[in-house]
Amino acid sequence: MRRAVLLDRDGVVIRTKVRGGLPYPPESPAEVELDPDAGPALAALSRAGYLLILITNQPDVARGSQSRAVVERINTLLLDSLPITDCFVCYHDDADDCACRKPRPGLILEAARRYALDLAASFVIGDRWRDVAAGCAAGAATIWIDRGYREKAPAQPPDAIVSSLGEAASWILAHAPGDRPRMNTD
Repeated sequence: MRRAVLLDRDGVVIRTKVRGGLPYPPESPAEVELDPDAGPALAALSRAGYLLILITNQPDVARGSQSRAVVERINTLLLDSLPITDCFVCYHDDADDCACRKPRPGLILEAARRYALDLAASFVIGDRWRDVAAGCAAGAATIWIDRGYREKAPAQPPDAIVSSLGEAASWILAHAPGDRPRMNTD
């Protein structure tokens, strides 16, 4: 069994545009801006032996405001420029009631099957409540990057609350696989 860090894409690995307090993904590969911590943080996690996998909801495809081809080009750009092994994508919207759309753990469980992941020794990093809920449901440790969006916070307490991908990577590297102490968030 392998240990992994499963990362949300938008707001974690790449920057989002925030409008009205809500995050929006880039509309094209030309708009992709890596999070400043992405390169060093992901390199450190990879050196530590973690498999790095993107798990991302892309409901704009189902809504008709984004094409699947553009999402795939953005994902390929990330796979080619960062030490990421794979990318699992849900192209559905909530109304589709699929098992792969976070907060359900379908993408994480699919990655675990494909790569023989030990989810109890793995981590999910996300910037939205859906990421934390999916990670909790899959049995992984969860790290919430609080970007200050105007939406609800995670209902399940994450294992850590941080303000950047670099802080998330440092927190992971400070804890042994499977060791899941709760961060004091008071």
